[in-house]
Amino acid sequence: MKHKDGKPINLPNKNRKVTFVATLIALCGLSFYLGGIFCSGKDGVEVKTIQKTVDTPKQTSGSLLMRPISFPECGLDYQDYTPCTDPKRWRKYGLYRLTLLERHCPPIFERKECLVPPPDGYKPPIRWPKSRDECWYRNVPYDWINKQKSNQHWLIKEGEKFLFPGGGTMFPNGVGEYVDMMQGLIPEMKDGTVRTAIDTGCGVASWGGDLLDRGILTVSLAPRDNHEAQVQFALERGIPAILGVISTQRLPFPSNSFDMAHCSRCLIPWTEFGGIYLMEIHRILRPGGFWVLSGPPVNYEHRWRGWNTTAEEQRSDYNKLQKLLTSMCFKLYNKKEDIAVWQKAKDNSCYDKLPKENYPPKCDDSVDPDSGWYTPLRACFVVPDPKYKKSVLTHMPKWPERLHATPERIETAHGASTSASISTFNHDDGKWKKRIQHYKKLLPELGTDKIRNVMDMNTVYGAFAAALINDPLWVMNVVSSYGLNTLPVIYDRGLIGTFHDWCEAFSTYPRTYDLLHLDGFFTAESHRCEMKYVLLEMDRILRPGGHALIRESSYFVDAIATIGKGMRWLCRKEKTEYGVDKEMVLICQKKLWQSSNKGSR
Repeated sequence: MKHKDGKPINLPNKNRKVTFVATLIALCGLSFYLGGIFCSGKDGVEVKTIQKTVDTPKQTSGSLLMRPISFPECGLDYQDYTPCTDPKRWRKYGLYRLTLLERHCPPIFERKECLVPPPDGYKPPIRWPKSRDECWYRNVPYDWINKQKSNQHWLIKEGEKFLFPGGGTMFPNGVGEYVDMMQGLIPEMKDGTVRTAIDTGCGVASWGGDLLDRGILTVSLAPRDNHEAQVQFALERGIPAILGVISTQRLPFPSNSFDMAHCSRCLIPWTEFGGIYLMEIHRILRPGGFWVLSGPPVNYEHRWRGWNTTAEEQRSDYNKLQKLLTSMCFKLYNKKEDIAVWQKAKDNSCYDKLPKENYPPKCDDSVDPDSGWYTPLRACFVVPDPKYKKSVLTHMPKWPERLHATPERIETAHGASTSASISTFNHDDGKWKKRIQHYKKLLPELGTDKIRNVMDMNTVYGAFAAALINDPLWVMNVVSSYGLNTLPVIYDRGLIGTFHDWCEAFSTYPRTYDLLHLDGFFTAESHRCEMKYVLLEMDRILRPGGHALIRESSYFVDAIATIGKGMRWLCRKEKTEYGVDKEMVLICQKKLWQSSNKGSR
């Protein structure tokens, strides 16, 4: 046989063909193996067989093997790195409804495999409760707010510290006086009826910080931007906060969660786009809950001169807002000076009377009211399920009794009968009380002022947080967006939390948590989320000197410790309270180190 150019082609015999095929297969296998080594070693990180062993672990009597690994430092320009809300990526997304400020996580080939450095001069944070009023300037070295908002007393730079006098746009005389006025309008804030709140456009979270002393736990919400670092200031102070914005996606919370929602001149255009942002507030607000608005267009008769508008325009905006709220069965509850309070309907009688042509329309049955992870906002409002009568704010046990009262929504979350659900709930509570006693022996800092910001990374019913309720800390309860939806139960207990997928970065700044807790996370999620990236994300959000408390199958513990060592963590293995070998407690501490890398990575 000849090639098309006329040169002869030698045909191999059958034995040579078999040998050639076998050799080809062997070479392909070797190429795949070597490619896995070198491609996974992006940014100078040696990972070798981590991808293979984590993605398809085999549960054997031994443990997951992991070769030593070492991670380089990121450049100093990554000291405030937030992967899924990175300003460097904003140009890829549109300005329409501030879509660029929403979560946009980098693809896997752009993920950083380096350790985020602290700012030069970083110090261990000031301890609670002193931290509410001051923090180290070098820990959050951003003074844009200080320069732009100096007349409103959000914060003041004084020597090596930022001081927080409790001011704000709508409360220049101090947040305490502002909240006192609010309590006069909402007596339910004083007797334990109101327990959970959300502050949209939170500033430096002075409102949420003041409410802590009044028994109200607030999620302070603000978007990432180039200058203000509002959420980072809040967490540095020891006040609960996450990055977020109401734009085109739902907030990461279930329906009927918060007892109160607050907006103090947060500049959200409530009546624009058909009122879709207010529909989202309606969804996450509990029946009987309160929506508080201060600032324009409230008190337009006396305040219109300060908002670069006319009295007529302000009156028109207020009337539009009132009409929109009425169409969703809100009623004006109280109003005084710059503060107006509306209450969401306590039952469905108002919704049943709305005309068919009502706008905005009610959502149909195809809309899951509790879906809150990458769920698009829709131009309809969610009518609460009438069967949950005990979830109405005025019918719920008051705080602190509601912490241990079995929420009625546990039946739906657990998928079992009422008696079985109650039994499961009570068993979980008792189990975690015992575990916390053991953890405090292993980690004496737990329960002291050394640990303030805590995250339970894969909670079920929030029992870990409930067992720590009397300690000087707060817990962000995280429920997997791919798991059993128990977050409504957590909010019904008077605790706070969020949906999240740990295959992605969390919505917070670096160095914002003192303690991260995981219970069997890698056993449950290692088939989806690569261990290396989860641990690097933990390192990003953990404060220097902070701890990771990892309860895990013995199969994974050594591999976790190996990666932890590569991140400069100090780890030790401990027995569980039961003393069994199949499960261990790994306690790791992140060391404080100063960057030696001045460039970018």
